[in-house]
Amino acid sequence: MIDKVQSKLDSHCRTFIARSPFVAIASIDSFGNMDISPKGDPPGFVAVLDDHTLAIPDRRGNRRHDTFTNVLQNPSIALYFLVPGVRDTLRVSGSAKLVRDIELRKRFEIKETIPDFVLVVEVSKVFFQCAKCVIRSDIWNPESWSNASDVPSLGRILKDHAHLDDSEDEIDEAVELSYKSNLY
Repeated sequence: MIDKVQSKLDSHCRTFIARSPFVAIASIDSFGNMDISPKGDPPGFVAVLDDHTLAIPDRRGNRRHDTFTNVLQNPSIALYFLVPGVRDTLRVSGSAKLVRDIELRKRFEIKETIPDFVLVVEVSKVFFQCAKCVIRSDIWNPESWSNASDVPSLGRILKDHAHLDDSEDEIDEAVELSYKSNLY
C-alpha cells in the first residue's frame, strides 16, 4: 500500500479545492457526538490561505450552528470535497477555529453580504480518496438516478418531525421563498 497522506496542500489539492462547489464538514463535540454539515457555494468558495490553512465562509442555513458549537468544544474537524463530474474526492482533516476578522470575512462577500464568521482550518492530513465508491454509486450519471417521486417534500417532513400546524403546502412555499430570498 502506498502512503498517499500528506501534511500540506500541494498544487493538486489547491486545484481540486478551487474547482469544488461543495464540502461536507464533520465535527465532534466534547461528549463524542458527531455531526456532518454540508456547505456549498460557487466553485472555489473555500480559500486556501497557505499550504496548511483553509478558510470556509459561513452562509445562511438551518440556523442550528452545530459545526460552530462543536468546534468551540473540540477543534477536531474533517472535510470531504466533491467536484461534480470528477470521480475522485479530497479528504482533509485538522483543527478549526471560528474567526471574525473583518478583512478575512470581506474576502467572501457575495451579493453585498459578508459572512458573520469564517471557519479557519489548520490542515494536519490531506489525501485523495480513490473513486471506487463514486463509481459504484454512479452519482454523476443522471440516467442512473432513481425516481424520487416517492420522497416526501421538506414541508411534509418538517410538518411531521416538528409537529407543525401549518399545511405541507404552506411550509413548502415558505421554504421555497427562503431559497429565493435568503441564500446570502
